[in-house]
Amino acid sequence: MYPKQIIEALSHVRYPGTGKNLIESGMLEDDIRISGYAVSFSLIFEKDTDPFIKSVIKASQTAIKTYVDESAEVTIHAKYRKETRNEKQETGNSSSSTSLHQTPHIIAIHSGKGGVGKSTVAANLAIALAQAGKRVGLLDADIHGPSIPKMFHVEDARPVSTEVNGRDLIEPIEQYGVKMLSIGFFVDSSSAVVWRGGMASNAIKQLIEDANWGELDYFLIDLPPGTSDIHLTLVSAIQLTGAIVVTTPQPVALVDARKGVDMFTNEKINVPVLGIIENMAWFTPAELPENKYYIFGHDGGKNLAEELNVPLLGQIPLVQSIREAGDEGEPIAMRIGHPAADIFRQITNKI
Repeated sequence: MYPKQIIEALSHVRYPGTGKNLIESGMLEDDIRISGYAVSFSLIFEKDTDPFIKSVIKASQTAIKTYVDESAEVTIHAKYRKETRNEKQETGNSSSSTSLHQTPHIIAIHSGKGGVGKSTVAANLAIALAQAGKRVGLLDADIHGPSIPKMFHVEDARPVSTEVNGRDLIEPIEQYGVKMLSIGFFVDSSSAVVWRGGMASNAIKQLIEDANWGELDYFLIDLPPGTSDIHLTLVSAIQLTGAIVVTTPQPVALVDARKGVDMFTNEKINVPVLGIIENMAWFTPAELPENKYYIFGHDGGKNLAEELNVPLLGQIPLVQSIREAGDEGEPIAMRIGHPAADIFRQITNKI
C-alpha cells in the first residue's frame, strides 16, 4: 500500500456536514503510516462534539478496505481544531448523566409525509409539557430538514461536550425549559445533507447515547417523515413508550398516515400508537374567529382515528399566528391564553 492509494480512497468519503469529501475538506492530517497491511492516520474534526466522528471513521475504514486492500488493518485517530470538553468543567458544571432507558415516557412524533406540521406539533407539545412542570428533552431526528433550532430561536447555538463519569458527552441546548439536540446544530444550514441511511442512523444514535440528557420525565423525538432506516434504528436503540401520528385531513396525507400507524403497530416494531393529531383541520381567519373553512377536507384525521381504533388527540386549526410564532422562534404554546396555545395544552393533557 502507498499513501497515494489511501488519499484516493478517502476522496470517496464525504463529510455529512458539508457534503465535501475528506480530502477537499482538508480533514486528513499529514501523518499516514504504513507497515505491511497496517495503516494509520489522523482525521481532523472541527470540534470534539461533532456527531459524525464515529460514522466518518467507520466509512473511512470501509473505503480503504474497498478501494485499496480488503486485508488492510486500519487505525484512525480523531483530532480536533477546537477542544470544548473543558469549557463546562471550568464553569463548575456538575450535572449528572442518566440513561434515557430510565426516562419513563419516550414518545415519537411521526408523519407519513412532510409538510403536515409535525415539527410544529413536536415543539409546542414539548413547551406545553415544560410549562406543566415536566423535565423535557426533544431530539430533532429529521436529518434532511431539521427545523427545531429555528423554532426555538437557537440556530446559532453550538453544543459543547462535558466529561461525565469519565465519558465525553454532548451537552444539549436548553431553551424555554426544553433540552434539545438537532443535526441542525452541527451542519451548515445553507448546505444540503446528502448521505446514506447508515450514516444518518449512526449520527442519530450518537445524539441519543452520547449526550448528557440528565433526568427527564418526557423525551420527545421529532422523526423524519415516512419510513426509513432511521425509524428502525431508533426502535432498536431505545424503548419507545408510544408514537403520535400527525396528519392533515386531506386524502393524500391520510394514505401516508395510515402507513405510519401500520409501521408502529407491526409485530416487528410493536410500539403503541398513543393517538392521531389532525393539523390544519380548518382555516379560521383572525378577523372572523367563529368561522371555519375546511380547505384540506373535513374530519379526515378524526375519521381515520375511528377507523383504526386509535384516539384522536386533537384537531388544530390552520391559523396564521401558529405559523408566525414558529418562524419567530417562540412557538405558540408560549402565549398563555391564546386559543391555539390552549389546544396544545389540551392535547398534552390527553397524552
